[in-house]
Amino acid sequence: MRLAEIFERVVGPESSVAFRAYDGSTAGPQDADVTVVVRTPVALHYLAQAPGALGLTRAYVSGHLDLEGDMYTALRRMSDVALDGAFTLGDVARIVRSVGWEKFVNRVAPPPQEVQPRRLLGRGIRHSKARDAEAIHHHYDVSNAFYELVLGPSMTYTCAVYPDADASLEQAQFHKHDLVARKLGLESGMRLLDVGCGWGGMVMHVAREYGVRALGVTLSAQQAEWAQERIEKEGLSHLAEVRHMDYRDVPDGTYDRVSSIGLTEHIGKRNVPDYFASLHAKLRPGGRLLNHCITRPDNHSPAMRRNGVINRYVFPDGELEGPGWLQTQMNEAGFEIRHQENLREHYALTLRDWCANLERNWDEALGEVDIGTARVWRMYMAGSRLGFERNVVQLHQILGVKLDGTESRMPLRPRFEP
Repeated sequence: MRLAEIFERVVGPESSVAFRAYDGSTAGPQDADVTVVVRTPVALHYLAQAPGALGLTRAYVSGHLDLEGDMYTALRRMSDVALDGAFTLGDVARIVRSVGWEKFVNRVAPPPQEVQPRRLLGRGIRHSKARDAEAIHHHYDVSNAFYELVLGPSMTYTCAVYPDADASLEQAQFHKHDLVARKLGLESGMRLLDVGCGWGGMVMHVAREYGVRALGVTLSAQQAEWAQERIEKEGLSHLAEVRHMDYRDVPDGTYDRVSSIGLTEHIGKRNVPDYFASLHAKLRPGGRLLNHCITRPDNHSPAMRRNGVINRYVFPDGELEGPGWLQTQMNEAGFEIRHQENLREHYALTLRDWCANLERNWDEALGEVDIGTARVWRMYMAGSRLGFERNVVQLHQILGVKLDGTESRMPLRPRFEP
């Protein structure tokens, strides 16, 4: 069996994907708008050594496997293989015969974009301050200019909320920040702590739109530097500040509201109870917490695999939990739960727009990062879009209140939409 036919058999002849291999073989429909190209034997080594998603990712990121056509379309058609599939022993045997046993057994090192476990282990146990800083550095300290090309002017790297189907990404990010502000009941003169603040989008929004004094903290030095420059440029320094700081080091008992937008995924399950307890301690009585994070559909579906593609290439040490479990932990930490909603369709739309930005700015992006990193982003964002569409992952906002005695200080019928 020729190489292209092996790939077609693994993916499935009904996938509407064409295949072309370096041995001259082809398979699949000749008029397909998506073609997988096997450029070198190294692609086969990667797939045989790590069957399934990890091997495919290594081969694609390193350029030994290529794609002609749209990444999202390809992953949607090959989703069973791209997400969870694997070569059978028979497939591996055919690959060995094709490349030769001696070449096959010579192990090929993963591409440099893959985080090696020993690198993180050198920074301590999972979710220690030093190791968390290293994990955040890997993903967020890539290039602020690269992030601007992907995220657009808002520089907001979290799920947007689309007020209608025709809304732009910028309108949707503004609407998301405003939705969080309304859920928190922000008013002029209040103090907001935004943990895991990224490039300061929420901090600047509430300072500009609500007159709120806001502090954002992030473990990314590049994010903090960029955010502070933007705050000064917009003339918001009297209200807004972003610090390069661990949220655990922020003093307790001094804030009216806390927002956590996209941080919980980095905390680690065993640390979640202490995380919510810490945020509860930072609030004054009657204060509110809005926790916005990616979740898994339930407490039994697979969490983010420690040795999977996302942990190795995108979010080292990332962990996802079910919304019910997270809500319970907030409750156990002392919060009264007042509202919860799932925004997974909105994240699929957000990723659609980020993918479009990357493709539109591809050549410019390659001036900021190496092509392997750009390929990681292309694959990861397209795959994540598919995951939200197919309910593999979700996005939940949970609103909790730190009671003042028995008083919640919530309106009887709060309206969060304008």
